[in-house]
Amino acid sequence: MIQLHIIVSGKVQSVGFRYFSQMKAVQYGVTGWAKNLTDGSVEIVALGSKDQLDPFIEDLRIGNPFSKINNIEITESEITENHHSFTIKY
Repeated sequence: MIQLHIIVSGKVQSVGFRYFSQMKAVQYGVTGWAKNLTDGSVEIVALGSKDQLDPFIEDLRIGNPFSKINNIEITESEITENHHSFTIKY
C-alpha cells in the first residue's frame, strides 16, 4: 500500500471537487480523505496500490466539469493510519 499527500490548486473550491475526488476514490478502491484549505486549494490523503492510485490521480488532473486544475503536488508519505473509506473533512 502507498499513501500519497496531494495538494490540488486552481478553481477547486465551491465546485464539488471534494465530492468528485470521493466519487473517484470509491470507483478505484482508494481510501483516505479530502478537505478544503484556507488558501483555496484542496488537500487529499489517498491510500491504495499503484494500480488504484494511478488512474485516481489522472482523474484528479482532469477534474470535474466545474473545476480548473492549475497544479497538483504529490508526495509519498508514511502510512500513519488505516482508512476504511474515503471521507470529506470539514
